[in-house]
This record gives sequence, structure tokens and C-alpha cells, in this order.
Amino acid sequence: MSNHINTPTITKVTDDGDNKSTFIVEPLHSGYGMTLGNSLRRVLLSSISGAAVTSFRIDGVSHEFTAIDGIKEDVVAIMQNLKQIRFRVFSDEPQTVTLEKKGSGVVTAKDIKTTADVEVVNTDQHIATIDTKSAGLKIELIVETGRGYRTIEDEGGKKSSDFISLDAIFSPVQRVRYSVENTRVGQMTNLDKLSVSVETDGTITPRDAFEEANAILMSQYEALAGKTRVETAPVLVEAASAAAAAEPMEEKDSLSTSIEDLNFSARTTNALINNDIQTLKDLFSLTDAELKDLKGFGSKALDEVREKLAELEL
Repeated sequence: MSNHINTPTITKVTDDGDNKSTFIVEPLHSGYGMTLGNSLRRVLLSSISGAAVTSFRIDGVSHEFTAIDGIKEDVVAIMQNLKQIRFRVFSDEPQTVTLEKKGSGVVTAKDIKTTADVEVVNTDQHIATIDTKSAGLKIELIVETGRGYRTIEDEGGKKSSDFISLDAIFSPVQRVRYSVENTRVGQMTNLDKLSVSVETDGTITPRDAFEEANAILMSQYEALAGKTRVETAPVLVEAASAAAAAEPMEEKDSLSTSIEDLNFSARTTNALINNDIQTLKDLFSLTDAELKDLKGFGSKALDEVREKLAELEL
């Protein structure tokens, strides 16, 4: 048996909605499903880059605890609505965009005049309601990029006095769930399979968020590992999948043949079944060294298996 730690791979990606995907990762070393799942969840929810409104200015308004003539919502309600607007920003510098609307009606994020570096994703997000035809609303917004959550206190008073600061929710990841199941590869039965479901706000794909989270973790661990490197086992699932794809249909069918149908001696058959080797595919996945390690499996049984595999041209 190998003492190396298995190298996992993404074996399946399922799209569960417009902005939600589930990633299946296997095979993982025993216990690593929980370790990686918890780490990924924390990083996905706290450290993926995004954009948000960090401050705003409304014409005629000096502070947030006030009402606006002709506007149904007060400034506090408008602040909460501004926090819900999701942006894609293609610059590292703070961006200024404006919203101006006159006459009665609903004001949404679609009314924001964007630039080449700013795109509004959820254009139907409600901002305010103008009650009278003679009223209007003009808002200047500062949009910045960042990670996680930033409070007003963390901004350090960078804005001019006529701007109202906002707590900023930069994270584009809305929900993360993970689960761990047992899986096996050949004779190794104590491996983990990790399932991670990621839901975003539409400014980034679940796949990009998942890969960014892994890249963040990798850079953190590499900084601590120094020059030390650990030899890992081959990607077992990937190799098995590639081999399966290359097999003719007849060979795939033959690999599902029961051990009991291969005409081994009773002793060899019993030894294989007692070690949870039920099919030719299970047998074929084992090396000679792994076969020798099986309980009750001697050299005569090994010779018998070799002869049978040669007979089947495997």
C-alpha cells in the first residue's frame, strides 16, 4: 500500500441554477474532506474579491437621519437598498457613478449611469420611489473593490464631509454548503469525497469563486511550507476515468464480471470476496504488491490471478 497522500481532482461539476454550482472533489486522504471543506467555506464567504457602494451623496441631504421631499423612503431605507446593488468593477481605483431621475415613479439600479469600468448586475434592485411629478432624486455613488466586509470605522474617514459612508459587503459569494462522504479507489476504502455547493450574486461565476478560494489557500500554505515538498500519489480518479474513456464497450462490460464467474479456485475466490473485491474491475485496479497485502491471499493465488488476467488480455 502507498503511504503517499492522494492528490484529489474535481470529478463532477453540477450547475444547480444560474449562479449556483456543486463541485465533487475526490479521492481525498481520510479526514481531509472535512479539513478542506471547512477551509474552503471560510475563504469563499470572507475573502473573494468583489465590489460595493462605500459612500454616497444625495443632493439636498446633509446626513442620513432625514427625509427627502417627494421621496417615499427616508435616507436610511435608501442606504439599505444601495447596499444590495451588485457591481462588476474593472479597475482597482474607486469609481464614481451617478443616478438622476425626475418625475414620479420607481427608481432602480437600472437608472445608474455607469462607466466603462463599472457594470451593474442586478439592474432591477429597488432604490427609492418618487411620489410627486415635481420631485427628483440625484445620487452620487462611490464604488470600490475589496474582500469580505468593511465597516464604516475601517474606512478611516477618507471621504469628504458631504458624503455618507456605508458598511460595505464586498463578498460576491452568498451561500456555501459542503458535505463529506466515504469513497473508495480499488482496495483503498477509507477515502473521502467532498461535495461543495457555491452560490454567488452573479458578479462572478461559482467556478471562478471556487478556484480563487483554492488559489488563496494555496498561496497561504506555500508561504509557510518554505522549501519543503511532500511527494503525493497520482490522481487516481482522473487516471481511472481516462482509462475508462479509452476502453471499448466490450471491455467495459467484461470489467463488471463477478469474481465468482472467473473460475478461480475456491480458496482464491473466497480470499478476494472476503477482501471486498467483487468484480474484475476491482481486481484489475490492484497492483501485485497490493494483492500480496490482502488477508489470506498467497503466492499461488497471485499466480492464478496473473494467469487469468493474461488469458483475458488485461
